[in-house]
Parts: sequence; C-alpha cells; structure tokens
Amino acid sequence: MKRQILLLVVLAVMLPATVQAQQLSRNEENYWKVKLQHEWKEEVAERYRSVWENRKLTIDGHTMPFHVQVFGEKPDDGYSLYISLHGGGSAPAEVNDQQWENQKYLYRPDKAVYIAPRAPYDDWDMWFKPGLDDFYHTLIEMAVVFADVNPDKVYLMGYSAGGDGVWRMAPRMADSWAAASMMAGHPGDVRLENLRNTPFMIWCGALDKAYNRNEEDRLRGLQMDSLQQADPAGYVHETHIVKKKAHWMDRVDTVAVAWMAQYRRNPYPERIVWRQEEVTHPYFYWLEAPANELQRGKTVRVERHGNVVDIDTCDYSTLTLYFNDEMLDLDKEVSIRYQGQTVFNGLLPRFRNTLDTTLHQRGDLSYTFSASYIFKK
Repeated sequence: MKRQILLLVVLAVMLPATVQAQQLSRNEENYWKVKLQHEWKEEVAERYRSVWENRKLTIDGHTMPFHVQVFGEKPDDGYSLYISLHGGGSAPAEVNDQQWENQKYLYRPDKAVYIAPRAPYDDWDMWFKPGLDDFYHTLIEMAVVFADVNPDKVYLMGYSAGGDGVWRMAPRMADSWAAASMMAGHPGDVRLENLRNTPFMIWCGALDKAYNRNEEDRLRGLQMDSLQQADPAGYVHETHIVKKKAHWMDRVDTVAVAWMAQYRRNPYPERIVWRQEEVTHPYFYWLEAPANELQRGKTVRVERHGNVVDIDTCDYSTLTLYFNDEMLDLDKEVSIRYQGQTVFNGLLPRFRNTLDTTLHQRGDLSYTFSASYIFKK
C-alpha cells in the first residue's frame, strides 16, 4: 500500500497539468482529498503560527486580540469551538476592554475551545463591519489547525453589542456555524432566511427596553416561528424573552451553551435558502455565485434529493454547484433541474484540481469538493 501511495505522488509530480486534470475514481478522490487537506493544514500552520502564539490577529491594518481557553478532554471527533463576542460598542477603549475581560470568563463550554476576541473597533457595529468576516474565518482556521477543532462544531454567541454581532453574522456566515445564540442584542434590519440550516437561540430580558431591544427580539422570534411553520424541517430555534430581567439576565442565558452543543453543522444540507446580506459572499454551502453579480437581496433556493438537484430560484446569470461523494453518488448520473425543467443529466467527473481549488477558496475542510456543474440561465 505504501508503495502504491508513493507511486501516486511521483506520478502527480511528473505528469503535466493536462494529465493531472484527468478524472479521478472514488478511491483516488479519497487519497487526494486527504493529501491536499494535510498540505493545507501545513500551509495554515506556517502562515499563522506566530499569530496563534501571540494571540493577536491583524488584517488590513486592524488588530483583534483574542483569549483562548480549553475545557475538558478532546472528543474523538475533535473539540467544539465557541466564539464569544463581548459587549460595549461606541465607547472609550477602556469600556470595551472591561467588557472583553468579562466575556473571557462568562461561559464554560464542555470539551471545547473557547475563544473570546476583542473587537478591532470601538464602535456600535464593532462585530459586523465589512471585513470582519475574514477575522471570523481566520479564527476558525487557526482553531482547526492548532487546537484540533472539528469545523462542523463551531458555535457563535455574544452579549449586548456582541449580540448585535450575532444577529448580523449568524445569517451572513450561516454556512460556518453549527448553531448560534444571541444574548441581549438588537437585530437592526437583518434578514433571517439564511438560518434555514443553522439552529438559532434568542435571549433578551423582558425589561430590556433600551433601543426597544425586548420588542424587536420578540418580533424576530415570531419571524423565526413563521419561517419554521412554512418549512418545518428547517429554522430550528428557541426564543426566550426572560420575565423580570433587564439587560443583564443574571446568567440564565448560559443554558444556551448546552443547547447549541447538541447540534452539528451539516455542510451539505439538502435544502439551501441563500439571500445576500449587506456584506456579500460568493460562496454558501455547496454553491457559488458570480463575484461580479453579488448584491444584497439576491436569492437562491436549491433542493437536493439523492442525485437529483432542483434549482427553484436563482437571481444570477450562472450558479456553480459543487459535489462530493459524501453528498451523492458520483459514480451514477446526476440530474439537475431548473424550475422543473431538466437542464443536465449525466455523470459529473471528479478532478484533483477541483479538490485543491475549493479547499483553498473556502479554507474549510468540509468544503472540499471534487465535482462541479455550472448552471446557466
């Protein structure tokens, strides 16, 4: 077996790109997937080792210090990761520093890595400004590589201004989270459709009247109810408007940690509802939209049953669908339909280049795909 693997490696180095792009069998796909993911981890380790050791992440001139604490023994499938966002906002740096110190020790998840970052801004939207998506992605990448975190067990939570951040970032990066919990934050104008496959908790004191938080959070809970009624298999959620509690809920919200822990991210959901938020993304689960057509409000609705994919809504001229053998059987024909009409029926080949490209585009082990199809309207 070792000689066979060595031969594959030698051939991969010697053969021209045109040959490397030849179709892979299922076994060859598994081999290259493992190899490429190992190489990707080494690349991330080399790039971010000093960042992880110094606990300071700088992107585009903005710096995010972060506190890391590990609780319990590592499970067989890897640690969970909780990213916990502090309160504060548009206030002097000392106020936000104090809120960060409080957040470091506010929750104690079991068998988990707990990261409490310090916002790189002292502003009301400190946790959801454009560009912060890269900070969250990088924290996850580092935790996966340096702390043995399972990328399908990543949870987002936050209090007050941190809750504002959860309201925005949970839908914006819904394909990154296993679940999320919002504590005492304000939803603003966020839309919730993207939470179809992301369990979500809402916590707010019934007496938390500042900025009308209590009423706004209650109404968003009702919106989640409506979404789930229309789509009972999705939009798992709970809403807790806590009686006799104001902005500080005396830690009753800590049960959210165990609630989230029962869920794992499904990176390949059978049904996807994707609506662009104020910060747009070209990727969502196993879909890709054209980078030059991204715009807030544009929507895609896709459903997959076995080897059949139905595109119900697509606000783009093209849509790339990615696949691997964990999702469906690539040794059998795949049928793709748009609004009931078949647009493709046939075999989709596996390619090494597709594995490599998707892994590096997404920076997420679960989003390593070997096959793709470009739908054109």
